[in-house]
Amino acid sequence: MRTVIIHRADRITGPYEGRVALQDKGVAQGGLIDTPKGDWFAYLFQDHGAVGRTPYLVPVKWEDGWPVLGENGKAPDTLDLPASKGPIPGIAASDEFDRRPGEPALPLVWQWNHNPDNSLWSVSERPGFLRLTTGRVDTDFLSARNTLTQRTFGPECSGSTAIDVTHMKDGDFAGLGLLQKRYGLVGVRADHGARSIVMVSAETDAPVETQSVPLAQKTVFLKADCDFRDRADRARFFYSLDGKVWTAIGGALKMAYTIPQFMGYRFGLFNFATTAPGGFVDFDFFHLRHQVTPAK
Repeated sequence: MRTVIIHRADRITGPYEGRVALQDKGVAQGGLIDTPKGDWFAYLFQDHGAVGRTPYLVPVKWEDGWPVLGENGKAPDTLDLPASKGPIPGIAASDEFDRRPGEPALPLVWQWNHNPDNSLWSVSERPGFLRLTTGRVDTDFLSARNTLTQRTFGPECSGSTAIDVTHMKDGDFAGLGLLQKRYGLVGVRADHGARSIVMVSAETDAPVETQSVPLAQKTVFLKADCDFRDRADRARFFYSLDGKVWTAIGGALKMAYTIPQFMGYRFGLFNFATTAPGGFVDFDFFHLRHQVTPAK
């Protein structure tokens, strides 16, 4: 089990003495912090399944010059602290892609899956929209460049977007994914002049198209729900033609934390070409919620 070990000395050069400070629930690896009121905590993390590494506050008291972590050697699941009012500002946030003069094109809640090609994305070519243009041919979601991502969070979260697919080329695939090695996604595929809403599951090593629905209009709404409660690690995908009535597509995805990706699942807005580059799509918004759609 991951373990916290603390060493102390009177001088930086030693000699040191050490002891085990905490061995519980795999909570470890961090540092000590104190508050203006004089309270002490260890700010650590816990590997928490598909959502990734979650921060963990452990109370600390001092005895004989040693920081003593936890309550009776355990990391408590609850603390007497003010309730959270939502994601920590700057960590996860909805985005209307509507920029005022002087604002950054993308706030720091967003990260690219690879080093981006900055000539192929824009929030100014069509104000109020994120435009993703294909610049090369790719084989799948993981290899695609310029996928814009934002972290998921527990115990539940939901991400949704609206996408204008007017200018897709044949072979293009664009939409909303949950990024990890065993990814899942819902998107629009253009093929021989027609478009379809498609759900893809990579729960195994061979990605599978689990369902396809013909799309006759130029704008579609897409949503991905994540349930991390009690490490359920399940995701479901939905589409809507009006942004109000949602229809589930494909089956549930069993999410899994994998070492090759070495991160918790991330929402991803993507557009890649499988035949020829040059097509583009426009994302109208990205909305985050704390609740998921009730299972039917």
